[in-house]
Amino acid sequence: MHQVLGSGRIVPSNFENPLSASLTALNGVGPALAKKLARLRLACVEDLLFLLPLRYEDRTQILRLGELQHGARSLVCGEVQLAETVYRGRRSLLVRIADGSGQLTLRFFYFSAAQQAQFKPGTEICCYGEPRAGKSGMEMVHPEYRIVRDGHNPLASDSLTPVYPATEGVPQGRMRNLAAQALALMSQHPPAELLPAAIREELKWPSLQDALSYLHQPPTGADLEALAAGRHPCQQRLVFEELLAHYLSLRNLRRLASREKAPSLGKSTEIVARFIAELPFTLTSAQSRVSAEILDDLNRPHPMMRLIQGDVGSGKTVVAAIACLQAIARGMQAAVMAPTELLAEQHLASFTEWYRPLGIEPCWLSGSQRAAAKRESLAAIADGSAALIVGTHALFQETVDFKQLAIIVIDEQHRFGVHQRMALRDKGAAAFGQPHQLVMTATPIPRTLAMAAYADLDTSIIDELPPGRQAIGTVALPETRRDEVVERVRKACQRGQQAYWVCPLIEESEQLEYQAAEASFAQLGKALPELRVGLVHGRLKTADRDAVMDAFKRGEIDVLVATTVVEVGVDVANASLMIIENAERMGLSQLHQLRGRVGRGRTQSHCVLLYRQPLGQLARSRLAVLRETNDGFVVAQRDLELRGPGELLGTRQTGLPQYRVAELTRDGHLMPKVQKAAEHFAKRPELAAPLLRRWLNDADRYGKV
Repeated sequence: MHQVLGSGRIVPSNFENPLSASLTALNGVGPALAKKLARLRLACVEDLLFLLPLRYEDRTQILRLGELQHGARSLVCGEVQLAETVYRGRRSLLVRIADGSGQLTLRFFYFSAAQQAQFKPGTEICCYGEPRAGKSGMEMVHPEYRIVRDGHNPLASDSLTPVYPATEGVPQGRMRNLAAQALALMSQHPPAELLPAAIREELKWPSLQDALSYLHQPPTGADLEALAAGRHPCQQRLVFEELLAHYLSLRNLRRLASREKAPSLGKSTEIVARFIAELPFTLTSAQSRVSAEILDDLNRPHPMMRLIQGDVGSGKTVVAAIACLQAIARGMQAAVMAPTELLAEQHLASFTEWYRPLGIEPCWLSGSQRAAAKRESLAAIADGSAALIVGTHALFQETVDFKQLAIIVIDEQHRFGVHQRMALRDKGAAAFGQPHQLVMTATPIPRTLAMAAYADLDTSIIDELPPGRQAIGTVALPETRRDEVVERVRKACQRGQQAYWVCPLIEESEQLEYQAAEASFAQLGKALPELRVGLVHGRLKTADRDAVMDAFKRGEIDVLVATTVVEVGVDVANASLMIIENAERMGLSQLHQLRGRVGRGRTQSHCVLLYRQPLGQLARSRLAVLRETNDGFVVAQRDLELRGPGELLGTRQTGLPQYRVAELTRDGHLMPKVQKAAEHFAKRPELAAPLLRRWLNDADRYGKV
């Protein structure tokens, strides 16, 4: 026996679930189309069901031509009056239709002779598109259209028309046809309900089949406002399931880690106590508390997986130094990884200064190292003579072989992500087990977001700044007041202070009206001839950049013009003034990070946000937040609300899972309920496997259930 899928394709009858079949089982899908659909992460029929429309179009009502409004996409029908090819600048086909109430011109720039032959005078056609005002009345450019035969209107629909995510070579009509085939199969073979009935009843959500049917084919009268906002119960039903799948995958990592072995490093050692006592400053109570939590973790025979959150300047690095020293005191290795060479170099300088009295010299490893120096570092790492290794992502490359890696410290964790952390952890695996992991971020993360993004980690928060730190005064000024700001910089430097002048780009750009760093450097050099002005950016050679940064730290440069490479890792106590160009184009968290480069000394510090007018509402809201608060957690919450988690956690890098239907900004309120539901799956972990397979095509990377 055989079974028919879609509209004619035959597959063996022993295929139990048609929804799990390859897309090539659908009518009209061959290898070439399947390859294009794979770009949308579509591999099987069920994947189509979970590719939700981006928006909907109302093609249930035919509008009279005389009622068309500019810019309002509409479905219309009319009789062809005239079809002609014209050459006005470029070749185009013009088709004029009328329905008694008015006329409309259809304009096609790409057409064939056969297509033109369809538009014979008197032919009835129905088309959908966006009308706009043309030279001879309303016109539509390349509308969707159908020839109306026997009074039948093939474009009119009984439900709203979905608009799906697009990929090159797959038009909307094809996507709708494939989705319709998938829905037809679903009606005969409903997808498994993976959420417990008690949870669905408590939240009053529809069945999975009903939710999917509704979202692909919303009926006339559907709440378009709720659908556009992503808050329709049918959407939230799917969002909850996806959030739960990601949460379970991360919790599974944690569960697996608790079963693995790691070196037990004991409690605080004599060398750690000596290190803390000889620091030129006293640890804050928050630093002491978090250090104690970490040392307690390191005393256990299972891998520590802990996240340290701390605002800029809160002193996370010295806490990491204490953790690393505990491993080194036991004769093992510690590694510190940062996302950029500038930040890694800053850590190298800090650890070198702190550890030198103890006779410990950090080892440096980065992608830009000369071959000879890299070979020397790799040899020292392999034979164990390098006790502390500091570097960039080069630390988890294949050529690196640790001897006894006991702890990994990863700064700005969200720029790496789960999988890169796992890669470094796997490199450190040895006979004694897995290395401990300590990850840090200076981007405070709202609680609901942390619940979703870092469910595999324990969390410690350094919520206290060192004594003597003063709040940074922040003002926002239009660029028309640049001369006033330059004068302010002059006076600050004459008092012996230093200043940052940050610009988004290195060179001038016609497309983006940013003040480029090189242009500002030249302008400030002319405006402030009595001051020493320096320039640093990411394109400088490492040695040249280091020379400029060192000169600034030593006070040999008064004003440092820079791109956002100074966002993290630069600590100059004498710098008390931060000027940020085009602040309206940056995210809140990045602005807060840049502001945190000042205020590290005893002098009252200030940040000036220069913006280009006119200022949009979103930009105005962002700048207002920075004027009102220095609290990084408040800034992070507002950034989440205004810009979303992609900016806050670096989705463009690798740190945040890529969701298919969920949006953490919108759906974070579901996380407490997700955590509660996860308890049910914790008691029966075998139930989580199909949920992870449904939502995480690469679930194995998160560990097997």
